[in-house]
Amino acid sequence: MKNVANATDYLDMDTKELFKVYRSDKENKGVRNILIERHLYLVNLLAKKYINKGVEFEDIYQVASLALIYAIDRYDIERGFEFSSFATPTIVGEIKKYFRDKVWTLRVPRRVQELSKKISEAKVILEQQNKKHPKVKDIAEYIGCTEEDVLEAMEASYGYQPISLDASSNDDSEDKDITLIDKIGKEESSFGNIEQMDFVKKFMEGLNELEIKIFKDRFFLDKTQSTIAKDLEISQMTVSRLERKIVDKLRKEYEKNN
Repeated sequence: MKNVANATDYLDMDTKELFKVYRSDKENKGVRNILIERHLYLVNLLAKKYINKGVEFEDIYQVASLALIYAIDRYDIERGFEFSSFATPTIVGEIKKYFRDKVWTLRVPRRVQELSKKISEAKVILEQQNKKHPKVKDIAEYIGCTEEDVLEAMEASYGYQPISLDASSNDDSEDKDITLIDKIGKEESSFGNIEQMDFVKKFMEGLNELEIKIFKDRFFLDKTQSTIAKDLEISQMTVSRLERKIVDKLRKEYEKNN
């Protein structure tokens, strides 16, 4: 097995050949180091795009470098696409996560900021260990907190800076085409097809008191999430989360009865 001591044996090899060697021998740190050196230009290029955004360049560069290593470990040359195309989203994603932890436009409790940072670190560690995106339950168990705390911190993390509603939701769902605007509460067109009030009444029997209040206020009285949150003395994030839960229940109930 090759090691760092004889890494010079690989210096003249083509990058694609190096990836093939590393794919068959993940313990070959010498090959990995060469691959890292050859792709640091990508780290520098992407990190520079975030200069003068409130975080030291050295910190951004370090985050991007770690993301590069993560991308090299995950890259499978047999799939046929270029490494730069694979690594760029990974590096940019890690930089954005770092900004989410460090730069907060909205006032978010320090407790939530610190938890958000722990969540980001836990997601990376758990994904490396299990080779798949961790669930909220897994993150909560790893950190030692409740699932509700994890959800609250994950939603609050979007307050680090204004972003486009057309941007990717950037979460753990399998459908990467979902944008942020798809997740914002809005009038559901399917409600117009619900003509029988007995269906609505039956559906509401399966909701608790808080869910009924939000359901009526949002879809019958057309109140905003912020107004409902103020009335109930809870966070708007909680209202948004419960609203999505209610809509999901309604859709499943409607599909089951039609």
